[in-house]
Amino acid sequence: MHELSVCQALVNQVVEIAQQNSAHTVRVITLHIGPLSGVEPALLVSAFPLAAAGTVAASAQLVIEPQPLRVHCQTCGADTEATPNRLLCGICGDYHTQLLSGDELLLANLELIT
Repeated sequence: MHELSVCQALVNQVVEIAQQNSAHTVRVITLHIGPLSGVEPALLVSAFPLAAAGTVAASAQLVIEPQPLRVHCQTCGADTEATPNRLLCGICGDYHTQLLSGDELLLANLELIT
C-alpha cells in the first residue's frame, strides 16, 4: 500500500509548515485528490493515523475533497468533464483531448493552532 508512504510525505510537509508558522497543533488538513492521482482516498484516510502518530498532526482531521476530471478538446475547444476510462470531449465526443484536472494530489489547506 503506497498510501502509507504518501501519508508519511504529507505529514513531513505538514510538520514543516507547522514549524515555520510556530504552530503546536494541526487541526485540519484539506487535500484535493483527482481520480487519476493514483491514490485511493479511503486507503489514504486509513493510513493517516499511523503516519501522523507522535507529530503535531496526530489529532488532525483529514478532509479529502474529490476533484473533477476535466479535459480540453483540441477539436472543438470545449472544456468538459470526463470519466477516468473515457477522456472524451463531452460536447463533440472526440478523443483529441488534453487533461486539465483530475490527476492532482494537492495539499490545499491547513488549519493550525499556534
